[in-house]
Parts: sequence; structure tokens; C-alpha cells
Amino acid sequence: MYRILVLLVFGCFNQLKAQDGINLKDLWQNYAYTANRVPGFNFQKDGRHYTKIENDVIKQYDLTTGKFTKDIMDVKNALRSVYSDQNSFDGFGFSQDERKIILKTESEAIYRRSSKALFFVMTIDGEDQKNLNSIVPIHKSLDKISYATFNPQADKVAFVQDNNLYYKDLESGQRIQISSDGKNNQIINGSTDWVYEEEFAFAKAFFWSGDGNKIAYYKFNESAVKEFTMTEYKSGLYPEYVSFKYPKTGEDNAKVSIHIFDLNTKKTIDIDLGDFEYIPRIKWTKDPNMLCIYKMNRHQNELELILAEATTGNTSSLLKEKNKYYIDVTDDLTFLEDGERFIWSSEKSGYNHIYLYDLKGKELRAITKGNFDVTSFYGIDEKNNRIFYQAAKESPTQREIYSAGLKGKKEIKHSKREGWNNAQFSSTFDFYVNNYSNANEPATFEVFDRNNKLVRTIEDNARLKAKQQANQTQSVDFFNFKTSEDITLNAYMIKPPNFDANKKYPVFMYVYGGPGSQTVKDSWGGQNYWWFQMLAQNGYLVVSVDNRGTGARGEEFKKMTYLQLGKYETIDQIEAAKYLAKQSYVDSERIGIFGWSYGGYMSSLCLSKGAETFKTAIAVAPVINWKWYDTIYTERYMRTPQENENGYEDNSPINFADLIKGNYMLVHGNSDDNVHFQNSAEMTNALIQNGIHFENLYYPNRNHGIYGGGARLHLYEEMTDFILENL
Repeated sequence: MYRILVLLVFGCFNQLKAQDGINLKDLWQNYAYTANRVPGFNFQKDGRHYTKIENDVIKQYDLTTGKFTKDIMDVKNALRSVYSDQNSFDGFGFSQDERKIILKTESEAIYRRSSKALFFVMTIDGEDQKNLNSIVPIHKSLDKISYATFNPQADKVAFVQDNNLYYKDLESGQRIQISSDGKNNQIINGSTDWVYEEEFAFAKAFFWSGDGNKIAYYKFNESAVKEFTMTEYKSGLYPEYVSFKYPKTGEDNAKVSIHIFDLNTKKTIDIDLGDFEYIPRIKWTKDPNMLCIYKMNRHQNELELILAEATTGNTSSLLKEKNKYYIDVTDDLTFLEDGERFIWSSEKSGYNHIYLYDLKGKELRAITKGNFDVTSFYGIDEKNNRIFYQAAKESPTQREIYSAGLKGKKEIKHSKREGWNNAQFSSTFDFYVNNYSNANEPATFEVFDRNNKLVRTIEDNARLKAKQQANQTQSVDFFNFKTSEDITLNAYMIKPPNFDANKKYPVFMYVYGGPGSQTVKDSWGGQNYWWFQMLAQNGYLVVSVDNRGTGARGEEFKKMTYLQLGKYETIDQIEAAKYLAKQSYVDSERIGIFGWSYGGYMSSLCLSKGAETFKTAIAVAPVINWKWYDTIYTERYMRTPQENENGYEDNSPINFADLIKGNYMLVHGNSDDNVHFQNSAEMTNALIQNGIHFENLYYPNRNHGIYGGGARLHLYEEMTDFILENL
């Protein structure tokens, strides 16, 4: 009875505060505090124009003026002749010559990146690119397919259906089946399995050669991979069961192979790659008969680039890298038009930098160098022999935009403001759009020319800046401190309004902490910015600290957690809490911590191993034991449980549940295909067995993101009340 009364009191207090300022319904139901974003530009090949969808019409705009120039296509009207039931238009893509368009409609998500939909090809006629010549459905009988993609000549479209790869000849209308052994939960052709999609970050697994006569594709044999089953509760009398192949640490992965189908001979060449575990990327060189294949060992600390001849399948080694920890895979590999050189990025110097190689695998030079990380490679302007990239050169908490010549000279810093700069360049590199923000200022999107002259401002989020002023938001202040091990850690703090250093304030810490991640960034914090401001207005100091293992501070800082995920990160977060506790304005008895996913793992470890320091923790969708997570991610940092038993056991929260003394909220969606509900179920058992009192919050049919049907608002209301009651 007493606990119910307390919840009502704090719930009312939260609502009363909300009337005067930031409130959760506006944040997570009405989305009144969401920054305006400018989606990625569909730049056209002239480098000046871009296209976007408005009211089911593809429209063209001038990047430099923002003015509408012409309608490319009225999609809804065009589709009516072949598909009268069309309800949603989800996307489009031009052919290389911009004379044809693939239209995507009725999309259905599968996992994070995968989907299936209905696809149509439309041919544009005339110089004004307005009149439609033909409309061709790619599928048959309105069956949904995946990843419909033009060949470079746009006379054929390849796609995946029912785990098999096909292409359609647009001139003859003939549909050719490339593979025939596809079978659910056994064989996949042309798309990835779950773990590749999640951890190597791609779903479409076929690629056209430059001459349009060959398709290189992946085949996954996941017959030996064990299934994971999720239970979904719909409107029927009985629940539904969703099963998919999910390789957990130390278990069998799918057997992956690479094949090249020749459209002229209708023959498939199988590529013999020898011993390997993973193929994280394949990419055609400028030679349409030469495919480049990445292959890696299971530990992911050895990477080799293999060149495969499309007609024979013969292979040769192009480049090898070894690392004492692990190698992060990127999409930076870029073959130059001269057919003799390529761009490659590597951490071999101790920091991530960009290199130029020849086609014999000889390093020609490091284009970038120094004690800083290149954080994104934007591309190369071959006409002017310049590469463009983002780097954390001035501070790990910030990002700048640079370019440099291929000889590694004449570096230019393009961004002028301190904070977070991220660019998208037009196809000719004549213009770029800079997405700029800092921790106290929402995003501004501005167009610059190649001489860094401001052309125009697309969006400045003035509406949101006015809301900051109206709500009297507090500044996000950066600081750093040294731990007892003499490690300098970066952090930020939001103080309550009318902060008084002579008073004592509770601390609410936000953590993620995973390998290469950062929460301490001089960039706009999105929706959580407003939630943290709301908590500050309720009298909390909001703090986030980047522990060892996080990014933009070089390889050694990032990879020092190798084989011991969670150990040093937890030490650092506990040390951060102890550092804060020593400050005269901190109530050392009221320090709490919150995290999601890896952050939920961290908050669980902090409340157990740091039981004397932390009073309260919220863990959303946490990993509770690394043996329940997938092979690619976990083994990259931990190797297998069979090889590293102590590393797994010493850093899994389930083994320290008995140490918890404080207030613990455990949250999970039971349809989480990523971090399985199994984690929280097992943690619940451990807590019960050890007589630990805690709060559970479970969301039926919700995945790792916990959204939809009011779930996100409900979650933040529950977490807010939990904090107000327990911290």
C-alpha cells in the first residue's frame, strides 16, 4: 500500500512539472521536440540537382537555390495502370544514365536492414524526363521481392525472392532464375543471414559487374546453425512462434561461399577461397572480370583481400592485415578509375588513417597521418585528385571535415565551427551539405561550394532553439578527470536550473560504453537531450562518461578491453561515480545510472560490482551473459567461451546478481531479435534465487527499440517515475 501511494505522489509531481515545461507526452507522443532533419540527398549525376518525393511525385530541385525545377514523375498516377491497389510509395532509385527508375512500394520490414516489397521499373522518355514510356513490374503475381537493382546498363534488374536470386531482362521480359536451392532457414542466395545483416551491416548480397554481364553473389548454408524462437502474442487464441537462425558464441556459423553468374553463358563460377570464416565484403574492381573479396578468420584479427577472376575463378592475394586485437571492417575500399590503384583505410599506425595502394598490393603512401582518427571516408574527386574525409583531429568529442591531395599534401579543413560536422558531397564534389550541431544547438544543414563558400542554409531548427529558450534549458558542459589509474576520461554534465554549489544534488548517469562508441560528443543529443533537461529541472545532475574502450582516441584506448568486455568499462564508470561523489555539490548517497543495450549491460554491472557506489540502475534490453549473444560481435572482442571462459564469466551481470543492493529496473521487449529476451528472463531468475527485489517491465511483441503502440512513451513514463521514486 505504501509503495502504491509513493508512486501516485511522484507520478503527480511529474505531471505537474510537465505542465510548466518539458513533458513526456510532447516528447514521445506528439514529438514536439524533435529536430527537423534533412534526409540524405538523392544527388543526380550533374552534381547540382537532387530529387525527393512529395505527395507521391518525384520532384527535382536545385541544390544551390533550393528552388523546384521540374516534376520527374507522378508515381501514383503512373502506377495505377499496372497496380490500382497501391497504398504506399516507399522509395525509388535511378539507373546510372537516369533514364529509368525503380519504384518501391508496399514495403515490409524483416529485420534491421532487410525488407521485401513490390517493385516497378519506369522508363522516362524525352529530354524533360517527364513522359512515361513503359511500366514493368519486376515480380509476378504481386509476390513481394527484395533488393531490386539495375545493372549499370539498366536493361536488366536483379532481385531476391524466396531465398533465390533472379534477374529480369527488361527488353525481352524474360525472368531468369540464377539459383534454385534456396530454402527458408537452410540456404540463402543473394541476401545475408541474420548475423551478417546485424554485425557486418548489409542485407543485399549480390553485385553487378561494371559491364552488366555478371553478378557476384553470396550463398549462405545455415543448415547447421541453431534456431532461436520468439513468441508473439497477437489477437488469436494461441501465440505465434517466429524461428530464425541465430549463431550464438562458440556455435556454428553459416557456411558462406561466393559465386559469379555469367549472363551470357548462363554458367556459375564457384570461387575457392581456401580457409576462412567470414566474408564481410565483396566489391568489383574497375575490371569487370575481376572481383575483390574480403576474407577473415573467426577471431577477426586477420583480413585478406582476394582478387578472383570472373571467368575462371582463379584467385590471388592483394593485401593482408593482421592485428593483435581485431580488425574493424569498413566500406572505404575504393578502386580508382585508372585501374591501377585503390584507397584503403587501416588502424595499423595505431590510429585509423587512409592509404593509397597499387593493384599489386604495394602501399604507395599514407594520405593521412598523425595522432588522430579518421572517422569517415567520404570519397574521392578523381578529376582533382582529392579525397574527402571526417576526422576527430582537434578533440575526440568533435568532428571536422577535411580534404587532401592523393600525395598526402595540401590538406584543407572545410568545417569552421567547433562541434560535430558531417558532410554529404554531391556526385561531382562541387557542393556539399554540412550537417552541423553541438551539444547545445540542434542541427543546421548548410550548402557549401568546393571553395567552402556558404551557398545557402536549408534548415536551422530555429523552432527548436526557441523551445530551448522557452524551456530555459541548461547548458551541456564538458569536462574531464583522471582516474586512480591515471586515465583521463571525457565527460559532460547538465546542472539543474539555479544551480547552487552549496547544495547537494543527486546524480543520474547515462552510459553506453561499448567498443568504439561515444556518448560524450559535442553534438545534438536528440530526444534524450530533452529528457535529460527534464530530469535536470527536477533537481538532478545528469552526467555521461566515456570509459576505456570508446572511440576516437586511437586503437590502444579502444581495444584495451579486448577479451575482457565490461571489466575496464565498469571500473571506469564506478570511478566516475566516486569522482562525482567527492564533489561538494553531489549527494554521494544518490547516484544512479541508466543504459540501453550495451548500456543496459553496463548499468547492470555497475549496480552489482559497484553496489557501494550506485543506489539505482535502469537496464533496457541488456546483454546479461555474452554467451547468449551472436558470434560475429561477441567473438570479435572476446573470442569464444571455450577459449576465454574467465573473460565471459568474470564480466557477465548474471554472475553478480547477488551483489545488488540498490534499486534495479529491468526492461526488455520479448520480440527482441537482437539481444534476446532470454537475457532478462535469466537475470530475473538469478535475482529471484538470490532474494533481490527489483522491478520488471516487459513489452510484448516489441523489438530491441521498444516502440510502436505507445510503448516508447510508456517506457519513459515508467523510467521517469522510477527515478523520481528511487533516486
